[in-house]
Amino acid sequence: MLLPQEEISQKANQLQGWTVEGKELKTTRKFKDFIEAIQFVNKLVEPAEAAAHHPDISISYNQVFITLTTHDEGGLTQKDFDLAQTISYI
Repeated sequence: MLLPQEEISQKANQLQGWTVEGKELKTTRKFKDFIEAIQFVNKLVEPAEAAAHHPDISISYNQVFITLTTHDEGGLTQKDFDLAQTISYI
């Protein structure tokens, strides 16, 4: 179920380093080098699989760009914020 805009704003304010852009929740992580960036991405596999919710990930050398949205719902749901919270602690 899509979240109302007011709830999206409230939840986004509780997530440090994440921004809402349209119907997506985004963050960027920067690492020492490509190897550390890949190691971080590999740590995302287990929680994403456990949640049955998978982020869109882009890597540019030492930066990892993560985008969350619930594609089958057409926007942001609780799943996105739950996974963002989990990713924030990795």
